Amino acid sequence: MDSINQQQPETNRRDLSGADAIARIRETADAAKTCFFCTGGNTGPSRGVRPMSVLQADEAGNLWFMSASDSHKNQELAANPAVILFFQESKHAGFLQLDGVATISTDKAKIKELWDFMLKTWFTEGEDDPRITLIKVTPREGYYWDNKHGQAVAGAKMLVGAAIGKTLDDSIEGRLTL
Repeated sequence: MDSINQQQPETNRRDLSGADAIARIRETADAAKTCFFCTGGNTGPSRGVRPMSVLQADEAGNLWFMSASDSHKNQELAANPAVILFFQESKHAGFLQLDGVATISTDKAKIKELWDFMLKTWFTEGEDDPRITLIKVTPREGYYWDNKHGQAVAGAKMLVGAAIGKTLDDSIEGRLTL
């Protein structure tokens, strides 16, 4: 089992915890800007899965979103606050899966801090729209996949590996614990 990783001539696993895990979360969320936000519920047509924009990845690794108070998502989170988030920074790198717990609030100061004019597309009354809620996701654990040295090095290693018949990818992956 896992023969590809066993053929690697270099270490391709690194688990991250604490500050390193938070840094990975913040880097990925900032670069990706969006994720698939998955709830345990199934009250709407998306079966609990929808794309969402990350408004902030804070210093503690919490991820902040805005949502309408009358959304299926908010209904699902009220019944079960467990969520799974899936990020992808680029076509071949920067993948992250997080398990977390969501809390819903109407903190006006935080809404003002996170407000962006483009959000008026969904909240037509602006930052004072009474339907605005914040969702704070506190990650508990996750898993990431990336490359160590950027796309160019990863591509070069793959080409050389293919030419000589040896696994030389530049991947790195591991668990995240907070």
